[in-house]
Amino acid sequence: MSIKIDGKDYRIGLALSGGGFRATAFHLGVFRKLKDMGILWKLDMLSCVSGGSIAGAYLAANWGDDAALDRLDKYLRSTSIAVGSVVAGVLNPFESRLDKLAETYDRDLFKKKTLDQLDKGPRLYLNATNLASGNMFFFVTGEKKGAEMGEHELGVKSATGFRLARAVAASSAFPPVFPPLKLTKKEYNVPDVDYVTLTDGGVYDNLGANPLFREKRNALDFALVSDAGKPFDIEDRPTEWGMIVLKEAIGITMEQIRGLQFKRLELTLAAKQKPKGLWFSIDSKEGEAQLGDAAFASAVKTNLKKLSDAEMTVLLRHSSALLTSRIDKYAPELKRAK
Repeated sequence: MSIKIDGKDYRIGLALSGGGFRATAFHLGVFRKLKDMGILWKLDMLSCVSGGSIAGAYLAANWGDDAALDRLDKYLRSTSIAVGSVVAGVLNPFESRLDKLAETYDRDLFKKKTLDQLDKGPRLYLNATNLASGNMFFFVTGEKKGAEMGEHELGVKSATGFRLARAVAASSAFPPVFPPLKLTKKEYNVPDVDYVTLTDGGVYDNLGANPLFREKRNALDFALVSDAGKPFDIEDRPTEWGMIVLKEAIGITMEQIRGLQFKRLELTLAAKQKPKGLWFSIDSKEGEAQLGDAAFASAVKTNLKKLSDAEMTVLLRHSSALLTSRIDKYAPELKRAK
């Protein structure tokens, strides 16, 4: 697909972080800004995690359809799915909560599409975490290269016929709210394991940045990273009890990985290596359109419940302003893209 700058082709990728519907709305603001610039439908790669997988998969499933952005906007303002998915799974806590989540995604967003049906669009990575190996596990399709699933250690297998909604559900199965997705030997037949279980991709890398650096496979010139994850704030009364401790421990780990990935982008940029990285986080005040947007946007909860008009307005405005600011400062050449 590629963009052209001064007559030369450049490949551009976009990583979409986790963060529930807050992240989905934040990324929607990025989509709209890129559309205004004439870049959106020329993206070569999308790498997505959790709430970012909802946004990225929906975009890929509706590739080239401007009206899809408005439909996603309406969906985020009107739909709550987390509570219903949890309640529906009480009788079968290992599988049916996640199954219900996937069914909800299918009904409202993906209409039973499979990964291979998106093969003509951009390269799409939907990233999860493999609890069998501790590695990033990806579902990937696009660029007419076929649909695959797997990871570097256990191997990669065909994902033809695999439901898009199940891949998104695996990527967004935040523990302990949702159980992991179980892939049987019939679905993912590799040596040494009888089955694998997949949890939220944010446990491994909440930015989804890793595929951006696969030079041989993706060969990107520009890498945009839209980060709507939960900033880890100082707590005046830190938790002491039960599952909340586990939840906070996961948050601390994710924050450390987030910092390492940003440092990786920073060092790549400083060394003038490819891809040229542009990244921005929801808590950034540098480039905010209105005073207080960063604080307001960061305070929106990272669940799967509908967003108010005020929340949508700020999230869309804030991400668009941050992207604009970073392009102006670090990659003004993108404004000449065609």
